[in-house]
Order: sequence, then C-alpha cells, then structure tokens
Amino acid sequence: MIPLRDTIRLERWPLVTIALIVGNVVAYLVAIAGGGSLIDGPSASTVVAYGAIPHELTHLSSHCGLAAAGFSQTVLCTGQAGVIGRAMAQPATWETAFTSMFLHANVLALAIDVLFLTVFGTTLENALGRLRFLAFYIVGGLASLAVAVAVSPDSTAAMLGASGAIAAVLGGYLVLFPQARVLSVVLVPFFFRIAETPAWALAATWVAIYVALGALEVTTPLGGGATAGYYGYLGGVAFGLIAVRGFARVRIPRYGPLRTA
Repeated sequence: MIPLRDTIRLERWPLVTIALIVGNVVAYLVAIAGGGSLIDGPSASTVVAYGAIPHELTHLSSHCGLAAAGFSQTVLCTGQAGVIGRAMAQPATWETAFTSMFLHANVLALAIDVLFLTVFGTTLENALGRLRFLAFYIVGGLASLAVAVAVSPDSTAAMLGASGAIAAVLGGYLVLFPQARVLSVVLVPFFFRIAETPAWALAATWVAIYVALGALEVTTPLGGGATAGYYGYLGGVAFGLIAVRGFARVRIPRYGPLRTA
C-alpha cells in the first residue's frame, strides 16, 4: 500500500511539515555532495561523522571513526579495548542527536520517510499547531534515539534517518484520529487500485517496511544496529501514543470524507 492523503480536512497550510520535508531532502543532497551517490546515499565517513552512534553518546569522551576490516570498513571508537589512535575531527557528539534525524542511508529510506511524513505530518500539524508539532517531532525523534541507545549502549552502528520522529508522528496520529482513513494505492501483481485504508493499517505497513529494511541492512549502511533500531521505532511510537495529548490544542479538528470543490 502506498499512502496518498488522508480524509482529514486541513484548516491551514502545513508549513512546518513542508519545511521538514525540504530540510530532509536538502540535507540528503548536501550529504551526498561530499561523497556517495544519489541512490546509495552518503559516504561511510559522512554517516559516521553525522550519524548518532550509541557508543559515543554513552561514552562522551570517546569518538568513533572508520577503519579497514579486510575488504570492508568497520567503526572503531577510542576507549575500546585494543583501539589506538584518534578519530578525525567531527561534530560534537550532542549535535549528532539532531543531525542524524536529517541524514538518510539511501534514497529509498528518504522517499519512505518523506511519503509518510507528508500524509500523516500535515494532519498532525493541523491538530497540534505549528510550534507544538515541531517540538513534538523533535522530541519524538530524540525519545526514539534514547530508547535505541538504552537497548544497545555500546553499539558502534550509526543511527540515522527521520524514522524515529515519524514513528512518534504515527503514534500521535492514531491517538487523535483513531478512525481516520487514508486514500492509498493498493498494489497487486499486474494490477492496482485506489482504496480507503484505515490509518492503523498504514502505520502497521510502515513498521513492517522498516523491520524488513533493517533486517536487510538497508537502513544501516555499515551493518549492525538493526535490533536497536527496532526498539527505537517502538520507542517513537510509544512516545507519540503517550505524549501527543500533552502537545495538542484544546480543540481537535474533526475528520471527515474528502470533498471535491
């Protein structure tokens, strides 16, 4: 299923959602400009420098860098047993908690995040208000990362992508609009049709997609980190389910059928 738009009538332009989408796309283009490719994403050195690495976040005096491991590359961090030398200059560790939210492993991960943010973020922004939605999105992403780090505090796999924040958006959306439906393209071999799909089914589809991509190491370009990523997604969804009403305005817009002008 490919979501197109939901059945919620918007009261205003979703300027923050549009800005986040543009920010993610621009960040991707800037990242690959320094090395990498449009399809396969930024270089490994960019991922290590700007991705959020749990080992760095739990060992604040440690920095990680790339090292050769036969015909491939691995990530080593100062302070690990047997590791000598220093990592190359890179952003402060705390900054990577934010830069990682705009850094995607490849164009597929970017496209999926942008698609689901477009469909669900616009409505949630309309319900929360622009500044509250922005705060909800950022804090949701940080909460997702915190869960991933708590699960694998010594992992050297870089966490990256907007998936944690979008998981929070999906959780919040389901709380405020549990009966909402989404116009989706349903694909079957040699055939497709447009149908109204329950929002929860699209949220489940998003989770299934990321579980599959994690297992195939599509979202973790240097390998590993899939387990922490799974828990991170669950942490993002849990944050959205629990916290969204604290961010919501008093009046929540009703959902209703789409109408033609």
